[in-house]
Amino acid sequence: MPRYIALLRGVSPQNARMPVLKACLEDAGYTEVRTLLSSGNVVFDGRFSPLPTLEKRLEQHIEAGMGRHFLVILRRQDALQAWLEADPFGPFELPADAKRIVTFLRQPPETPPALPQVAEGVHILACDGGQVLSAYQPHEDGPLFMRRLEQLFGRDITTRTLDTVKKCLKA
Repeated sequence: MPRYIALLRGVSPQNARMPVLKACLEDAGYTEVRTLLSSGNVVFDGRFSPLPTLEKRLEQHIEAGMGRHFLVILRRQDALQAWLEADPFGPFELPADAKRIVTFLRQPPETPPALPQVAEGVHILACDGGQVLSAYQPHEDGPLFMRRLEQLFGRDITTRTLDTVKKCLKA
């Protein structure tokens, strides 16, 4: 049975409780369900299904159980592990204080934007299929990287630090 990583957009401790999220997936028949952190990361086992079908099914179960809609972006754990082992950040030179992040796209763009783009401490490096590699440096105006990513790739995205991605892979 495949192991999946569900990455929900817009989850915070104020709008979603992880035990309730876990129960939503268990009630839907998924097994070995684990939530990580408080930002909408769920790792679980389930029968094989095309990712878009499974994303929609999870959104329906979560909305029914939590009374709120969250966009779900899925990756198979083995595929994400192989992608990470290929060292996608390796070819890029980044400032020492830059935080590496991965933005997950629901679908790769038909026409990816010209990359890399660097401005105001935001380094949008590459679009590698359904993942966008970026890095940012702290800025007094807040998370400029999120605004720029949404401008380039739309709102059907969710972003995690590289450290969080690694934690999801170990779950």
